[in-house]
Formats: sequence, C-alpha cells, structure tokens
Amino acid sequence: MAMLFQTLITDIGPEVASLAEGGVLILFAEGSPPELAEVSVLHAVKHLADDRTPVPGNSITLGNTSAKITAIGELAWKKVHEMGHVVINFNGQTSNLRPGEICASAINTDDLVAALTVGQTITIG
Repeated sequence: MAMLFQTLITDIGPEVASLAEGGVLILFAEGSPPELAEVSVLHAVKHLADDRTPVPGNSITLGNTSAKITAIGELAWKKVHEMGHVVINFNGQTSNLRPGEICASAINTDDLVAALTVGQTITIG
C-alpha cells in the first residue's frame, strides 16, 4: 500500500496525553494558534499525496502503534492539505462522524500515549 501521509512530531501540547487516554489525537501543523497548540500534536509534514485520499482499511501508524481507518469525514483530508489539521478518533466508528474527523480502530491508549514523543513519525498509508 502506498504512503499517503507522513509527518514528524515537533511538539506536544500539555493536554494531549489526556485526550490520547480517551483515544483522541488532534494534529495541527507547526504554527498553530497557542490555544490550539495546547491540545494538539504539532507536526511537520514530510510527505502528502496530492492525488489520493485515505479510505477505510488504510493504516495509521505512530511508532509501534498501528490502527486501521474505519471512516473518514468529508472534509478531513481537505483540512490536512490546507492547514495540517485533523482529529483522529480511535473509536472504530464507521458512520455519523464529524466532517473533519478520521476514525480508526480502537487501540491500547497506554500505547498511544507512550508513542507520543517529539521526533516520532506518524504515517497514513
């Protein structure tokens, strides 16, 4: 499967671990407003496919933690392209999601929190 997105974590807001314990990860490109940076994983995009959009079944990998996309909101990938922003919810939901959200299979949230380190790579593909 081709890589669609790869980014490098550059900073982690002080509220990120609390959200990740609940299975939610908010990504925002570097330079986000300070009030958003508090709840976000700031990142620098290394690769973003222009011609393809993730679909259910694609993987999201963060360090040794991996999940499968179960649904993607109608605006989620557009927001990734425009501002490097997306909410990833590891809840396995397949319908009724927010327009800017990507849902993925449930994962061990302790593993998710542990994988959130500066310098770590997040990949979708």
